[in-house]
Amino acid sequence: MKAARYWSIIVIIFLPAAAWAQLSLPGVGPGSALPERTIGEATSIVLDPVTGAVEGHLLDRLSRSELNALLNRMRIDRVNRFLRENRAYVERDHNGDPAVRGILVATGISEPSISKAVASGFTVVERGWIDGLDISFVKFSTRNGASLKSERKKLKKIAREAEISGDNIYFTSATAATGAAASLPAAALSGGSAKAATIGLIDGGVARHDLIKIPVEQRGFAKGGPVSSAHGTAIASLISMSREHRRTGLLAADIYGSDPAGGNATAIARALGWMATRKIPVVTISLVGPDNGLLRRAIRSAQGKGMLIVAAVGNDGPAAPPRFPASYKGVLGVTGVDRRHRALPEAGIATPVDFAAPGADIKGASPGGKTVPLRGTSFAAPLVAARLAAHYPSPDIAAIEKAVTGLIHEARDLGKKGTDKVFGHGLVCESCAAR
Repeated sequence: MKAARYWSIIVIIFLPAAAWAQLSLPGVGPGSALPERTIGEATSIVLDPVTGAVEGHLLDRLSRSELNALLNRMRIDRVNRFLRENRAYVERDHNGDPAVRGILVATGISEPSISKAVASGFTVVERGWIDGLDISFVKFSTRNGASLKSERKKLKKIAREAEISGDNIYFTSATAATGAAASLPAAALSGGSAKAATIGLIDGGVARHDLIKIPVEQRGFAKGGPVSSAHGTAIASLISMSREHRRTGLLAADIYGSDPAGGNATAIARALGWMATRKIPVVTISLVGPDNGLLRRAIRSAQGKGMLIVAAVGNDGPAAPPRFPASYKGVLGVTGVDRRHRALPEAGIATPVDFAAPGADIKGASPGGKTVPLRGTSFAAPLVAARLAAHYPSPDIAAIEKAVTGLIHEARDLGKKGTDKVFGHGLVCESCAAR
């Protein structure tokens, strides 16, 4: 049976797109079900039909070229369907990445340039300020019928001093049925105050669950938020299970809410600002997307205030381009390994890897009180963040080197001797997660 499923994958990988069956993937994106046109049978073979978890033994049997072809088609399919099903809210930016429809975000723009832009037909829809990060930005709406790509080019000619981008959308970096789209009523939210929080989570909302034994304080940064999500709940449970001192809490920012265009760069930046205001030393982000001017500035500003940011490298495969925010300078990129300490074949390597942690053969919380199998670099990142917080309990730039060095010393070397591009400094939190 396993052999038959393997050969089915190989056949379907190389079928033309028109031949793909229209089956559904578990939700792994922002605020919406995944693309209607998936890679079809190949996906249904790789994913367990009950749990939605990736069957890793099948991925392990694929050659590098076969794996890259499969994961690339899955990535393209995810984006294409998300754009089709939410075309009233999102569109492609100048690089072809999903972004909020009709919105350009400018940072570092002067007042004369704003006036020129308005005179040219652009409309200012927001003058924003991010508390905690001291960042200002201006949002312009594009002119009727014009694309983000063409409008960005025109606005850039007017405001050459500014950095201008779309408000890009970021997807969860998981390969299990734990997407941000899987939400519950607000009554199911894990709630309370986390005055002693030492970790921040930027993701979907967190549901109540017996595995989450630390205080969780939540705030929404998208329409309708906070709304509990499967992905955010699973990550919160991993943080809770890996904490030695459960009196310390978690700040959780829901950047998706019920907004079809949730998970955007502005929401992430504002969430970072909230956490900077609360002086959170370590923040974990299991989301992936493109480079973005506003997000880059927000990351840099948060780091300047002593915040350490841990991010998943993504699950688009070894051939995927660098993913952000993990690729930003100073962000600690995390990959996942299975119980045999093998790197997940779907994990990215173009994005710099600093540490590895369990990302397969582990279990976590799911809304509704269930416990589910998890797989993906999404679930490795919070384990590293939890251990890092043990070395870095409060933001202090002078203490960062000592804290990171302490984490390196507890890491178990994997792969080539010393630091390498697959495992970074090695495996952290080997026994933290439930199996």
